[in-house]
Amino acid sequence: MDLYEYQARDLFEKYEVPVLPGIVADTPEEVRAAAEKLGGVVVVKAQVKTGGRGKAGGVKVAKNPDEAEAAGRDILGLDIKGHVVKRVMVAAGARIKEEYYFSVLLDRANRSYLSLSSFEGGMEIEQLAEERPEALARIEVNPASGIDLAKATEIAIAAKFPAEIVDKVAEVFVKLYAVYVGEDATLVEVNPLVLTEDGEIIALDGKVTLDENADFRHPHHALLEDKAAADPLEAKAKAADLNYVKLDGSVGVIGNGAGLVMSTLDVVAYAGENHGGVKPANFLDIGGGASAEVMAAGLDVILGDPQVKSVFVNVFGGITACDAVAKGIVGALAELGSAANKPLVVRLDGNNVDEGRRILNEANHPLVTLAATMDEGADKAAELANAAA
Repeated sequence: MDLYEYQARDLFEKYEVPVLPGIVADTPEEVRAAAEKLGGVVVVKAQVKTGGRGKAGGVKVAKNPDEAEAAGRDILGLDIKGHVVKRVMVAAGARIKEEYYFSVLLDRANRSYLSLSSFEGGMEIEQLAEERPEALARIEVNPASGIDLAKATEIAIAAKFPAEIVDKVAEVFVKLYAVYVGEDATLVEVNPLVLTEDGEIIALDGKVTLDENADFRHPHHALLEDKAAADPLEAKAKAADLNYVKLDGSVGVIGNGAGLVMSTLDVVAYAGENHGGVKPANFLDIGGGASAEVMAAGLDVILGDPQVKSVFVNVFGGITACDAVAKGIVGALAELGSAANKPLVVRLDGNNVDEGRRILNEANHPLVTLAATMDEGADKAAELANAAA
């Protein structure tokens, strides 16, 4: 789960990372009140989960409450890369001398953590990494030992921080790593981390991504979720304990096992090239069980997506045999009734496959087409989606 900037700021403050005062506001009038409370120069910042806010007009400096209120009127309701601004943060201003960059993230490829840091901040890190890779220090972080003061000093030196501020930034790096570990994050990023004219190091803009697999250790994380902004289909799937991710295609995909579902997405995309360029509409892993209830929940989510024109159910029977899967599909269609109104292509293989196919053939549901192979099933589903487009 990605956090809004104001939520990241609050987490930083909890771990004693130096931050500026900030107040969230939902109306121009609340923006004015926040500016009056903070006093002096403030910055009104759009709260959206995307980059490029400044270039889009989502960050404005205000010298007084009148300017702050006007900035709030300009920013609230603004569309930034498809994200409509419904909330802003009014932050105290800072006299910035220099801007830096720091992040720690999960390095899945190397099964460890990775720290990225640069003496040059305030710009897109991807651009910096591409144009001047030597300016970005990449330091592996051992999860067992983490970032203590010695490691933080190593990172600061590798990032070419001047000797006179190495100790200052190293202390902040240690605290940011405490956020990363303490909240089970997969990313903690500060851009920019600034040195003020008064010699203070401050995290001016933070980005945090939390690992939802660790939510059981953090009940308070549920309060950070913006349910109003969540995709309704993904929210519905989450409520049903389904592993679902919405995509932008028209072929719904259901499979058992993440690896099989990922392969199915690729095969559907490839088959779609021959049928008008149709693409998969979602990732949905129903796991090891495929009871009527689980299958009905999965189909209910997928069929509720108006972009879906056909559904490809691709199941390899293992612990759950194919006959149980077939009964689940038949039961799901009966449970959904008229809500099941789009063609389904079903490919079964593995444990007790003959019995599973017999059950589906005997049910003879008008929406169901059996496929012998994954390639055949993907091609048929793509063909049906294209025909219904």
